[in-house]
Amino acid sequence: MSPIEMRIIDEVIETLIDYRGKTPPKTTAGVKLITAKVIKDGFVQDGDHEYIAETFYDEWMRRGLPKQWDILITTEAPLGEVAQLRTSERVALAQRVILLRGRPDVIDQSYFYHALKSPFTQAELRSRSSGTTVLGIKQSELRQVRLPYHPLPVQRKIASILSAYDDLIENNTRRIKILEKMAQMLYREWFVHFRFPGHEHVRLVDSPLGPVPEGWEVQKVTDAVSVNPPTKVPRDGEKPFVPMSGLSSDSMLISDVMLRTGNSGAKFKNDDTLFARITPCLENGKTGFVQFLPSDDAVAFGSTEFIVLRSKTLCPEYVYLMARSGEFRDNAIKSMSGATGRQRVQESCFERFHIAHPSASVIRAFAELVRPMFRAIHVLLQKYDDLRCTRDLLVPKLISGELDLECHAVPVEVS
Repeated sequence: MSPIEMRIIDEVIETLIDYRGKTPPKTTAGVKLITAKVIKDGFVQDGDHEYIAETFYDEWMRRGLPKQWDILITTEAPLGEVAQLRTSERVALAQRVILLRGRPDVIDQSYFYHALKSPFTQAELRSRSSGTTVLGIKQSELRQVRLPYHPLPVQRKIASILSAYDDLIENNTRRIKILEKMAQMLYREWFVHFRFPGHEHVRLVDSPLGPVPEGWEVQKVTDAVSVNPPTKVPRDGEKPFVPMSGLSSDSMLISDVMLRTGNSGAKFKNDDTLFARITPCLENGKTGFVQFLPSDDAVAFGSTEFIVLRSKTLCPEYVYLMARSGEFRDNAIKSMSGATGRQRVQESCFERFHIAHPSASVIRAFAELVRPMFRAIHVLLQKYDDLRCTRDLLVPKLISGELDLECHAVPVEVS
């Protein structure tokens, strides 16, 4: 195999924008601010987003406005995460995120994105970085980073193969979010607004929570849900372990599962809900639903900062969706105590949270409706992981020319 030509980034870029200075005050609404922490695995991740006010946007973005398909690369904390802007919506970019736009007559933008993710270029980034505790790269050094280069027709062929994987990954992510949103809407419709099937024939009666369906008993949530239930996890041998980073702020998905020895930390089984107890993870919404274990008898453990919730008389899906609700989270947040920055939920708070416990028939009907949604999300996550793994294996082989482009078909979605 003949040596691959190398080009430095400075030779192939049309635009490089480094947004520096004091970031405008963060708000809860306005223009989405893309920070380094939400650029991961080749995408701008949903959830954990910050915003800046519309009034600050033009001044902060005066260096240049992002366009669809621009490349974003993080320069510190973490170093070298790369994503492409796959949306045309207006966004703001934070410090430690540099925008790259290639010269169209020299480099295909999608190829540029994948080349930056390749092991060779990532190694170049690290070799030109500096710092002891946190690695970072200066703009001047980033411009000198080398990347593998091919003629434009070859670049486009490589990009078409790898971008097909990205499209499928994004499609699976979108389907997961739709399914979860549907489940959350059903939960609120049935158990907050009391518009469950047949509700027209059920009288509302007064209760400490206000009007509730007749026959639904108002009770403490701890009467219906076990908080940190006893679960035995053997100390010997490797078991699945979930760190705090494995929980999502806006989805039931659990990632970053690893194998570890020992058994110190939260212990759980399939159908349990993991609820973050520490600030700011709780406020950010970190909550997960366990369904990745191979059997109902299998056990796992995780961060000591998880609270495990397990259904007694409800259904697992109800427990997870309740834990995602603003009312449940607000109750937990109000109980937090401890040193600033390390405050934790007091488990006694759950004794003060009351629910209108649905009838057994309503719980069964709800479980029959939403359980297939939860299972479909799990299957889609497995497909997502498979696609991402395949894509990441292909990137270095295609970029380096090791793999024959004519022998590799573009993937298609299989339902």
